[in-house]
Amino acid sequence: MCVVICFVLSQLAAASQINSNSVLVALLDSRYTELSELVEKALLLQTLEKAVADHNITIFAPRNEALERELDPEFKRFLLEPRNLPSLQTLLLHHIVPSRLGHTEWPNESTRHATLSSEPLRLTNLDSVKLAGNAEVVHLNDVFRPDGIIHGINRLLIPKSVQQDFNNRRSLRAISAVKPEGAPEVDPRTNRLKKPAPPVPAGSAPVLPIYYAMAPGPSLAPAPAPGPGGPRYHFDGESQVKDFIHTLLHYGGYNEMADILVNLTNLATEMGRLVSEGYVLTVLVPNDEAMAKLTADQLAEPGALERIMYYHIVLEYQTEESMYNAVRRFGKVRYDTLHVPHKVLAQEADGSVKFGDDEETAYLFDPDIYIDGRISVQGIDGVLLPASEKTGSKTSETTKTVDHVQSPPKSRRGKLLEVAACQVLGTFE
Repeated sequence: MCVVICFVLSQLAAASQINSNSVLVALLDSRYTELSELVEKALLLQTLEKAVADHNITIFAPRNEALERELDPEFKRFLLEPRNLPSLQTLLLHHIVPSRLGHTEWPNESTRHATLSSEPLRLTNLDSVKLAGNAEVVHLNDVFRPDGIIHGINRLLIPKSVQQDFNNRRSLRAISAVKPEGAPEVDPRTNRLKKPAPPVPAGSAPVLPIYYAMAPGPSLAPAPAPGPGGPRYHFDGESQVKDFIHTLLHYGGYNEMADILVNLTNLATEMGRLVSEGYVLTVLVPNDEAMAKLTADQLAEPGALERIMYYHIVLEYQTEESMYNAVRRFGKVRYDTLHVPHKVLAQEADGSVKFGDDEETAYLFDPDIYIDGRISVQGIDGVLLPASEKTGSKTSETTKTVDHVQSPPKSRRGKLLEVAACQVLGTFE
């Protein structure tokens, strides 16, 4: 720890020639080591250096115990995640008031003071206690320097915006972890929903009718999709969607997709409504590594994220076995998606199922993560990007179309997408 502080101090002094008697140097070399580490991890040294150069500051420093043992471990883990760096910076800047507030300058009444963050801090003076927000000042004027003061407080100050960000992230964990009782299972021999068989005495006749006993294995064609139910909603789609999202979280490696379904879009609600009305779905879920490769340009257009996610939801109930049997028999199969009229292409490759007909392809990576007869979740190792609409395409097709023609390789997506589409149309004409 001493080595880290010395290195930070040397970098700070070399960068700005700041006075060694500055309150910022005193903070980094004080007993508030946990706060000093957070300031370093939040990359706030340059911001604080500028604040000290412009005016006096008052720092409310939580004691180390408040950050080590008394802070919620889940909240601390949230602050230290790289993607939550803005929340960490907002929280730390909320502890700094851009004015000098020593013992003599402390307000007699409860007043709000601006901080380096966007949210003000309320200071209160009681009979024998001084409060900063909801924290008690336990070491008044603990560090006194010409350009600022450090007061020691007994707890961390958490602004409302940071608390809201944490609650939004934590809402994924509030999804029920209990699988609904009586969740339907599919008989692999008949592709029908299983019904619990009553206990049979020993020596009795077989329960399974001879017709089903002689039935072949799963059909090479995709599993049939039941039609929509009546207005009374015989299926609890909301519970099933919650169940499969929680399965993604426990399975590991698919947290980004779960976050998108619940927090960033309303897809979870839409899927629950569809399942409640009797529809069945197959969700192709890219893993976290694949989601990390999405660029800002691909998501810049309004609604781009929703369209990409719609392209990963197939309007049929498919398992890994039914899809692989279909592509082995037909070569290439196109499935209808929620991103109408785009279809996702599936074909056999390296003993597995490969999706996509462009350079942006994905393999079936984790099969049958979740299957309950209504929702099927298949993990893939890439993000599928829907191609632009082609003029002259057959929009009247409502079922899968079989493509036996080897399509020529297309260019990468981006500025050449429309040119590549025209070239492909020219080859078929």
